[in-house]
Amino acid sequence: MLDKRRDFLAANAGKRAPMPGFVLLMRPRDDGDATMRIGFTVTKKIGNAVVRNRMKRRLRALARELLAERGVAGADHVLIGRNGGVERDFALLRTELGKAFRKVTPQAAATTSADTTTAAQATTPAKAGAQLGKRP
Repeated sequence: MLDKRRDFLAANAGKRAPMPGFVLLMRPRDDGDATMRIGFTVTKKIGNAVVRNRMKRRLRALARELLAERGVAGADHVLIGRNGGVERDFALLRTELGKAFRKVTPQAAATTSADTTTAAQATTPAKAGAQLGKRP
């Protein structure tokens, strides 16, 4: 669990995945420790203490469900509550968190670019001949 301001500021320098109900920040610590740490923050702009605490409870429940299987080992994760997060459906928030984890996970980015490269290579030879031909 993140509790020091410097940890939150360090996570802010990492990858960011903004979603309608929250923002996920992820930063690898590179200290050799494989534990995943998580922090939650909701600003006063969201509402009074009751609303902010409700939002933090929802974020904690989401993290409890998905962090172990989708989080990055040895990284700090921060969930920042957004204005619409309290009213959003929990199943929708869960889907968005899964999408956010895929966005910030290094392996997901590598496989996505590899898939894109493979698809491009499959279509490139036919186009390459046409494009590389000499112009009159």
